[in-house]
Amino acid sequence: MAIAGEISSERKLNKYACRCAVVGSMISIIFGYDTGVMSGAMIFIKEEFSVKEGQIEVLAGILNLCALVGSLCAGRTSDYIGRRYTIVMASIIFMLGSILMGYAPNYGVLLAGRCTAGIGVGFALMIAPVYAAEISSANTRGFLSSLPEIGISSGILLGYISNNIFARLRLELGWRLMLGIAAIPSLFLAIGILKMPESPRWLVMQGRLGEAKKIMYKVCDDAEEAEQRLRDIKRAAGIDENTTDDVVKIPKPKNAAGGGGVWRDLLLRPTPTVRRMLIAGVGVHFFEHATGTEAVILYGPRIFRKAGVTAKRKLLLATVGVGLTKLTFITISTFIIDKVGRRTLLLFSIGGMILTLAGLGTCLTVVEHSEKKLLWALVLSLIFVYSFIMFFNVGLCPVCWVYSSEIFPMRLRAAGASVAVAVNRLMNATVSMSFLSLSSAITIGGAFYLFAGVAVVAWFFVFFCLPETKGRSLEEMEELFSKGGDSTSKNQTKQLELVNS
Repeated sequence: MAIAGEISSERKLNKYACRCAVVGSMISIIFGYDTGVMSGAMIFIKEEFSVKEGQIEVLAGILNLCALVGSLCAGRTSDYIGRRYTIVMASIIFMLGSILMGYAPNYGVLLAGRCTAGIGVGFALMIAPVYAAEISSANTRGFLSSLPEIGISSGILLGYISNNIFARLRLELGWRLMLGIAAIPSLFLAIGILKMPESPRWLVMQGRLGEAKKIMYKVCDDAEEAEQRLRDIKRAAGIDENTTDDVVKIPKPKNAAGGGGVWRDLLLRPTPTVRRMLIAGVGVHFFEHATGTEAVILYGPRIFRKAGVTAKRKLLLATVGVGLTKLTFITISTFIIDKVGRRTLLLFSIGGMILTLAGLGTCLTVVEHSEKKLLWALVLSLIFVYSFIMFFNVGLCPVCWVYSSEIFPMRLRAAGASVAVAVNRLMNATVSMSFLSLSSAITIGGAFYLFAGVAVVAWFFVFFCLPETKGRSLEEMEELFSKGGDSTSKNQTKQLELVNS
């Protein structure tokens, strides 16, 4: 039945669902802006407050440690108050953090603002892709769930551009405007998201079938598709799929007792299927940052300086090129992910990252051991940086968010996604706060050789542990990750081919 429903949904993108996903993804633009702008703002913060390298590392990484806390809280929060109001909460928290950072008379207040913003970021990173996944159909889920990552990339580029604009102002004002201006769009988003509908899958989990049905008719192209998707969701929630009641009582799963039951079923006593989902979801987020992307994005100016670019304005302009490359290839990925597939994009992406990380490590090692400026090494270093950004953003970057938002069962989806995002933020913070120390200990070239080695492990992890989810409904994921998931997937792929022919 689920297959028939998904086959019938092979139509053009639903405009209403697309608008919902776009608005829900706006919070990601604000987060991306903060990430991009901080790479340049750190230069001026260090100059005004005369802080040490260690304090700059803490400032760069503390946002992600706080985001870890925020993402863990966001999972259960979104189960209680809904996906939509969780996005509102994320916007308000981030707005308060931006105001604190923009005011910041000293390093302590700046750090407090960064921590506050980090909690909002944790909420946003967890809820945006989940909301998009739950509002979309199987054949467009990859596209809509990738929109938050396009938002992050757009925000990073805006942050880089902001660096170049505000860097011309006097020292005390420039970096404060860079960081504080993000409060304005955060406020508008908090208001705008209230006009968007709630996730129909969350409404079904609350037993509010009448409301879920109305929204499902809006996000689907016809009544047949809406009814089929609604029946699949009811079945997954343990509700009689033929019931016509607008409000029903949701049956509790066996051995489940509120939030404790969710965490127990996910972390303490998961079924073999859920355990495989958790390993896949957490693993892909672990490798997104363990392969060194944050080192390239956040410390891009330092890498370019090591390669031989010394002028401050040229350093900031070079980062704009990074932002443009990131946005271009993540946009390409968004349009091909539902056609090429998650697994194929990941393997291609990580393979390219291995080569570019090894090349960058080689060039930086040569530069470091040379007594004179080597133009060829500088040019190759820039090429390898941009190539790394290209490979990373065409696959691993967007796919990890899509994958973790779609694989968990409905009851465990928010909590599972929050654990995956928490690991993502932990690794982001680890790389952000240790890269300068790591590059001092084993040289900057050695650091990128290390990241290349981790990328090799990531490639084998994807090859052996991540099944393809392209074209599968959210309600089919348990079957896919069960013991016979691979063979079932092959059989259903043949069915799809027969129907299409």
